[in-house]
Amino acid sequence: MGERYLKSIRLLAECLQGFERVSGDYVRQYGLTPAQFDIIATLGNTPGMSYKELGEKTLITKGTLTGVIDRLEQKHLVERVRSVDDKRSWRVRLTAAGERAFDDVFPRVTAQGKKMFAHLSEADFTALEQSLSGLKQAISAAGGD
Repeated sequence: MGERYLKSIRLLAECLQGFERVSGDYVRQYGLTPAQFDIIATLGNTPGMSYKELGEKTLITKGTLTGVIDRLEQKHLVERVRSVDDKRSWRVRLTAAGERAFDDVFPRVTAQGKKMFAHLSEADFTALEQSLSGLKQAISAAGGD
């Protein structure tokens, strides 16, 4: 199993790195980093989210999240507003310019991503999702949440 495990993990890492490289190159064409796009895509069609919610729904680590939001705020794509529920906390939401960026960029990026997976059938997607879900559960059970 040791050799098989290493081969599978390497293949998984290579897929992730390749996907991030291709999608990152595409997102950068629109003047955004992959992390900035992740925030815009997550905030799109919502009234905004707390930092905690954004951290849970994006692939961005807590330490990176504030800096990404700072840069998006400098680009006038997001704004911080006080939470009505808790005056000590902030919510992040898209500005009008951020909404326009979401409406323009999100469909283009997702369409490009779909092209990479166009050769997969519904059965392929089902098998892939089952395998990845099982792997995610095993990692979570091992304490890697």
